[in-house]
Amino acid sequence: MPAFKVFSAAVIGLESFPVEVEVDSTPGLHSLSIVGLPDKSVQESKDRIESAIKNSGFIAPKKKNNRVIVNLAPADIKKEGPSYDLPIALGYLLATKQICLDNTKRLFLGELSLNGSLRKVSGILPVALMALDSGFEEFLIPIDNTVEASAVKGLRIIGISNLAELVKYLNKEITIEPTKHLDYDHCALNASESNELHEFDLYHIKGQENAKRALIIAASGGHNILMHGPPGSGKSLLAQGLSSILPNMSRDEALEVTKIYSICGLIKDLPIIKERPFRNPHHSTSAVAVVGGGTWPRPGEISLAHRGVLFLDELPEFSRDVIEALRQPMESGDVVVSRASSSVKFPARFMLVAAMNPCPCGNYGDDVKDCICSAAAIYKYQRKISGPMLDRIDIQISVPRETYSRLSGEPTGRKSSEIRTIVAKTREVQAQRFTGTKVHANSEMGPRDIKKYCELTPDAEELVKSAVVSHNLSGRGYHKILKIARTIADLSESKLIMPNHVAEAVAYRIKPETP
Repeated sequence: MPAFKVFSAAVIGLESFPVEVEVDSTPGLHSLSIVGLPDKSVQESKDRIESAIKNSGFIAPKKKNNRVIVNLAPADIKKEGPSYDLPIALGYLLATKQICLDNTKRLFLGELSLNGSLRKVSGILPVALMALDSGFEEFLIPIDNTVEASAVKGLRIIGISNLAELVKYLNKEITIEPTKHLDYDHCALNASESNELHEFDLYHIKGQENAKRALIIAASGGHNILMHGPPGSGKSLLAQGLSSILPNMSRDEALEVTKIYSICGLIKDLPIIKERPFRNPHHSTSAVAVVGGGTWPRPGEISLAHRGVLFLDELPEFSRDVIEALRQPMESGDVVVSRASSSVKFPARFMLVAAMNPCPCGNYGDDVKDCICSAAAIYKYQRKISGPMLDRIDIQISVPRETYSRLSGEPTGRKSSEIRTIVAKTREVQAQRFTGTKVHANSEMGPRDIKKYCELTPDAEELVKSAVVSHNLSGRGYHKILKIARTIADLSESKLIMPNHVAEAVAYRIKPETP
């Protein structure tokens, strides 16, 4: 009797690969073996699959006294999770001639419960994209996963409730309408609706106009920013308000982010995440949780913040390992997690927003409260952030304590919805500038891009030279100034970088004072 084949998929990192589920059933003492590098969760599915087959009205392997071998090919790719329950069950039913179907252009994925119903699984979006590229025509999955899969056009998405229903559909005893594909514009709230949902509007943060200006520049160009100041000055509130002025992602960016959240099982009601992520891990979070890792690597906080914001409050309280681990992803926009068995690359093009006090008590440099820390304690506290790490942060600003008159007065400035329109317009200018490249924002420019797009007036060039010499800036610091100045010029709708743009950019390259 020949082996019967059903197609499924494996997800490694963010990439998906076709998996052939081959099932061979021969008469003999009952056994069910799964080979092809399955993990423990796949091995544990044996009893679950047998119960699902029996409770769906079919003859289970134990009743037929067959020796069943399941091969998950290719055997060099690790297979993990319960997603193979459905294709294994179908392969068994085919091998024992309990059903007959043409499955060459169909791909199956789903977890079975003991009564035969299908449960939601993770990683549906990358599998659906792979299925489309690989020439599959139909994707049969749990009905709870259909919303996520509906973002992929050109592929018939069939939502299934249970194993018995699937068999009836495959035997053409019933019809199931394919899930309707949703346009990107309808996959999430539009900009005006989502603005109403933001709890933190910059308009309601009283004072701190300099900090708000810095946040607008950071949001417009995707620049990293560090805010330092005494406790209660509004650093955390400003950081949370940043998400209200960030424009929605493009379709390509949204698919990148949604794939990450899909494999982590974090997709909820909408098929595509349009709003930029905002991640705020606690300072006790481990380096593995922040960067990513595990025996079989999974994305960390920096990947979950891809194309969005990673907010690190009380930056010096994070472990040194966590802070230093951010250096390479901040430069390259991705992180490689290597293990003895595999090496996986995750995207990590995030915008770092960090906040810190100037000293352990928080009052160094404050005009209201006296600092009780020794010079040695302040130096030790600020040295927790290394020079190379600070050099990678584009904008560094002081957030002083606001006066009572400011706090008790009426809010001033523009609402987040107005600022968001300006930021979106500036991002659109950059999108047109970098059309056909992998660069999305000014902060991502390399040396060649900087030379091409950061055109300065003679006076502006002289000012840059003076700043580099007087502040003893590194090559990275020089490039950071040009990138920030380019963003400021874009906000001013200027093709050339003017001296005032450079002057403002240089002012943001300050560092916390040390006594």
